[in-house]
Amino acid sequence: PKDDLKHIFVLSDGQLVNGTELVEGISLALPDDVKATGGLAGDGDRFTQTQVWHNQRIESGLVVLVGLYGKKLHIGHGHLGGWKAFGPERIITKSDKNVLYEFDGKPALELYKLLLGDYANDLPASALLFPIAMTQSDKQGTLVRTVLSIGEDQNSMTFAGNMPEGAVCQLMRANYENLIDGANGAASLAMENIDNIPAQLAILISCIGRRLVLDQRVEEELEMVAEVLSPECVMTGFYSYGEISPLVNLGPCSLHNQTMTVTLLSEN
Repeated sequence: PKDDLKHIFVLSDGQLVNGTELVEGISLALPDDVKATGGLAGDGDRFTQTQVWHNQRIESGLVVLVGLYGKKLHIGHGHLGGWKAFGPERIITKSDKNVLYEFDGKPALELYKLLLGDYANDLPASALLFPIAMTQSDKQGTLVRTVLSIGEDQNSMTFAGNMPEGAVCQLMRANYENLIDGANGAASLAMENIDNIPAQLAILISCIGRRLVLDQRVEEELEMVAEVLSPECVMTGFYSYGEISPLVNLGPCSLHNQTMTVTLLSEN
């Protein structure tokens, strides 16, 4: 129902669902002033199976949309990564939706392995440590994409979101301080978006890749978010294979990878 609808929170399978098409489909059905945030379920570094639970249904391939209603409800959202780009920029020359075949006319997987060096032996899990920054000429901002699986027979890589031909890509790597600062920045953006109204609930969705990189320092990411919020604000969330949040404040929703997204709720 669209009356008094303020926000959509998305919980989706993260292995079988094409996150880009999911977000595009949801956005088409929503009123212009209603945004969506959420995430795709993750399976750690196993990449085997994910499931979503709704009442008596616990299934792979399931997508749940939670509608939030009420004239007194205030919503804030923010996202930030913190990864650092390195190496040459490359253009996607052959792809099919979220399956990438070629960079600059060369086999994508072969080139990716060359850049990863010894880390290539642990693919696809090691790909969580080396996401790809993707920029499209007709879109505002840069999206981060992560590899879900590899196809040795076709030298291909399957991503959590679409990799359109013509997009410019660059490899990224982790920096502890930048990742932690990114969490703080995501929370600060969400607070600005909610006009600094004290939030009562914060839903944090962070990529499993960030969790693996931060390791024992992962609590610092949460502490940086808590610093921005009021002491009374309750925090919850999960680690995902893809994060959903508007790319810019007033823009359409986008699928992100390797990003901390913060959704704030307040009712007064």
